[in-house]
Amino acid sequence: LGSYKVPEVVLGVNSFALAAQKKNPAATLKVVMIDSWLDPPKEAATTDTLVNLGCDIIATHTDSPAALQVLEQKGLYGFGQGADMSTFAPNAHLTAIEDIWGPYYVARVGAMLDGTWASADTWDGFKEGTVVISPYNKVIPADVVAAADEVQAGYKAGTFNIFTGPIYDQDGNLKVKEGEVMTMADLATIDWFVKGVESAS
Repeated sequence: LGSYKVPEVVLGVNSFALAAQKKNPAATLKVVMIDSWLDPPKEAATTDTLVNLGCDIIATHTDSPAALQVLEQKGLYGFGQGADMSTFAPNAHLTAIEDIWGPYYVARVGAMLDGTWASADTWDGFKEGTVVISPYNKVIPADVVAAADEVQAGYKAGTFNIFTGPIYDQDGNLKVKEGEVMTMADLATIDWFVKGVESAS
């Protein structure tokens, strides 16, 4: 469940698909963009559509817990976005990324106030603590938790990147060669989906 087809969302869709395919190479991912960051009724209706299309798990890149609330009612599972949404769906919510922007904002405002501010690209994530993972749902098996923790550790250490080739696009064209890693500049402009991603809208 996506908001807009912008690089931030596209790379999230692609990373989810690539990660799923590491476990199951035949995994596919259906995507619907709702053209809004926050539209709870539309998020809920689109979640119903995805479930009706046979999706067995829902990941969101929208800002309300509406999708997870639908999944809670249906006894299904999903991932939140941007915050721990387990309060709204304690059974359905598997985990979520949490955006911890406070320290970044404090540092940038401080730089502006002391005259040292300069325009710069920032790609903070797990390593810097700007992105963290919500507590895992207790239904997630221990080996899956361990695998997820290993990925986080790899990102923090710089030894893992899901955007490591070979990566093919939806049409089967090789976009990233074996062993190559997409750069941050590539990800900042990505406008194509990986193999296995299907439009459901």
